[in-house]
Parts: sequence; structure tokens; C-alpha cells
Amino acid sequence: MGADDKISNKAEEIGGKIKEGAGRATGDERLEAEGRADQSESHLKQAGEKAKEGMKKVKDAFKS
Repeated sequence: MGADDKISNKAEEIGGKIKEGAGRATGDERLEAEGRADQSESHLKQAGEKAKEGMKKVKDAFKS
């Protein structure tokens, strides 16, 4: 996972937390749900990047 991807995914996660908190504070269920969805999307992207890193390590191990 590149540093840019990590930063982007973390920013998306933090943005989702802010949205969720704002929605909760104002009673806006839709905004709160959007915030949770943004966080979930960010977590999925992070998991996918980690899986790619793991596969690359396995591939590199077999090259040696």
C-alpha cells in the first residue's frame, strides 16, 4: 500500500467519523448513516490493500 493510499483511506475514515458525529449531534440519521458507510468503505479499501501486500510478499518469497 502506497503512502498516498494510506493517507487517502485514513482521511476518508476520519471524514466518515466526523459525518457520523455531526449526524448524531443534529439528529440527522441520513448523515449519520453516510458517515458509517464512508468508514466502512475506507476499511474495505484498507483491507484490500493489505491483502495485495500479503500476496506480493508470498510471491516474493517464492522468487527467492
